Amino acid sequence: MLIHKTAIPVLGEEIVPRFDLATEVIILLTSEKTMLQDKKTIVLPRSSADELCHILLSENVNTLICGAIEDEYYEFIKWKEIEVFDAVSGAWTHAFERWQTRTLKSGDILSMRMVEGQLI
Repeated sequence: MLIHKTAIPVLGEEIVPRFDLATEVIILLTSEKTMLQDKKTIVLPRSSADELCHILLSENVNTLICGAIEDEYYEFIKWKEIEVFDAVSGAWTHAFERWQTRTLKSGDILSMRMVEGQLI
């Protein structure tokens, strides 16, 4: 059985808009990329991109789903062979569902919004 760890920096129920502003990260453990086995929330004492990178490495994370991320941290995380979906916004649960079905892409906006009187 293949175990996979996905990390999502959050602010409440939403993906935090900027990686370096995260004070909370959810780590989801799945088997075969579909069945959720465990969910862990880690709270940081303050926002720190360096500390968040350290958590990703110490937790052996395979995938990061996040909002905007500075190029320096993006390149470091990719160099550590962690798959990155960046510039994603919306509810973390929706992003995780899209990742499980392999339909998540970097830059996805998953929030519901009203455009010309229609909810999209």
